[in-house]
Amino acid sequence: MAIVALAAALALGADVQAQSPPSANAPPTPDNAVMITIFFKHDQSRPLSELNAQLERQGFYKAFPPEGIEVVSWYVMMGIGQVVTLRLPAARLREVNRVIENNAWGAYHTEFYPTYDYKAVGMENHEKAK
Repeated sequence: MAIVALAAALALGADVQAQSPPSANAPPTPDNAVMITIFFKHDQSRPLSELNAQLERQGFYKAFPPEGIEVVSWYVMMGIGQVVTLRLPAARLREVNRVIENNAWGAYHTEFYPTYDYKAVGMENHEKAK
């Protein structure tokens, strides 16, 4: 019985290995893209000049956003900091997270939110309601 279970596990493992994950270099498409909104909350206990100097030392603007990642929007939200929405292949999510961990922490507290574009639906509902 143990041999049958081992053979089944090996067969399943071979099937999993034969499948290739989505390429991290693939452009975002409807079947592989995700959007994420990132809140970069300023550390309000320190002056902005100090925060900007730290971001420069850490190479934040050189590293963020990573090459090939689409910036959907990038706003300053008064009293909060910066709010950035990115569209990217799901396979690159870890890369974006690592850039933020390595280059933004200390100057910013970060929050991440899965995001989707609702504007067309919302506007259509608005027009129908008139």
